[in-house]
Amino acid sequence: MASRISELVIPSQDPQRLAAFWCEVLDFVVLSTEEGTVEIGPREGFGGLQPTLFFLPAAEPKTGQLRMHFDVNATDRDQDAELERLLKLGARPADVGQRGDESWRVLADPEGNEFCLLSGRLG
Repeated sequence: MASRISELVIPSQDPQRLAAFWCEVLDFVVLSTEEGTVEIGPREGFGGLQPTLFFLPAAEPKTGQLRMHFDVNATDRDQDAELERLLKLGARPADVGQRGDESWRVLADPEGNEFCLLSGRLG
């Protein structure tokens, strides 16, 4: 028997806005909203193969580079097309010290949380 990740908790200054962004990025839906928090996840809901994301209100803005971050892969287009889509959704390029020859792209969500767009496509 082992454990598995069921939820990822993300403090945010605007849980609704950040949840909406990540719903678009991941094709997730809002599963619940309570007392300023928003939980999003796959359409089949909590407990499936993918963890849900739980956005909690935070008084302070994010400072510094995250110690953990998401890696995402496109499912139906190449990396360049997915990069263009993510930028239109509100992501922006981020510099975390990469050399420039990496196969991934480092981005930040609307609150500055870093994530990587990997080059491979998941089917």
